[in-house]
Amino acid sequence: MPAVELSGVTKRYGVRQALCDVNLSLEQGSALGLLGPNGAGKTTALRLMLGFARPTRGQVRLHGRDPADPEARRGLGYLPERLSLPSHVRVRDLLVLHAQLAGLDGPECQRQVEATMSRTGVADRAQDLLGDLSKGLRQRVGFAQAFLGPPQLLLLDEPTSGLDPIGIRDAREWIGEARERGCTILISSHILSEVERTCDQIAILHEGLVRASGRFSEVVGEGESLEDAFVRWVRG
Repeated sequence: MPAVELSGVTKRYGVRQALCDVNLSLEQGSALGLLGPNGAGKTTALRLMLGFARPTRGQVRLHGRDPADPEARRGLGYLPERLSLPSHVRVRDLLVLHAQLAGLDGPECQRQVEATMSRTGVADRAQDLLGDLSKGLRQRVGFAQAFLGPPQLLLLDEPTSGLDPIGIRDAREWIGEARERGCTILISSHILSEVERTCDQIAILHEGLVRASGRFSEVVGEGESLEDAFVRWVRG
C-alpha cells in the first residue's frame, strides 16, 4: 500500500484551478522530491495530503485512509513552508506539546524531546522564547517538532528555508537519518541540488499538472542535469 496516493485529483479555488487530474504515488520507505515553479500547485498538493483542504474531484489517501481521518495522520511529521510559532512559548514547552500530540508521555516524552533538541542544535536554547530566536533557529525548532514520534511519514515544504550553509548540511543529515529508519519522505523544494542529494524519486508540477514523475533516470536524460531536465519539462 502506498504511503501517499493521489488519484485523479483536481482542486479549484473558485475559477482558479490549482491542480488538474493529478496522479501521484509515494511508496513506503521512499523519498520523493516535489518540484515546480512558483504557483505550480506544490503547496496545494501538500494541503490535500494533510487534510487541510479537500479535493474538488479525485481521491487522496495516506496509508489507504482519508487524510481527514485522525488515524491517517498518526505517525505524520510536517514542516510547513511558512513556519509560524507562538512567540511567547519556550522551545522545550512547544516540543513537549508536540511530543504529547504524537502520543508520547512520561519519561519517553522527555527523552525524545531532549534527544531531538540535541540532534537539531537547539538544546542550549530550550528555555528561550520562540519569539527571541533567529529565523534559522526557528527552522531548526520546526525540524525538531516534525521529527518527534518518530514519524513514519514526513512532509517537508521548503525545509531549508532560512538555514545557513551549516544548517542546510545538518538538515540533509537529519533527513538521511530518517530515511535510514525507514521513514517515507516527501520534500517540496526549489533547491534542486538538495532534492538530488536526498530523494530517489521526483515529480515535476507545472500549472497544476504533473509534467513528469518517476525515478531520476526516468525523468532526467542521460548526460542531462536535473536543472536542465526541470526546465525542459516545465517549458515543454
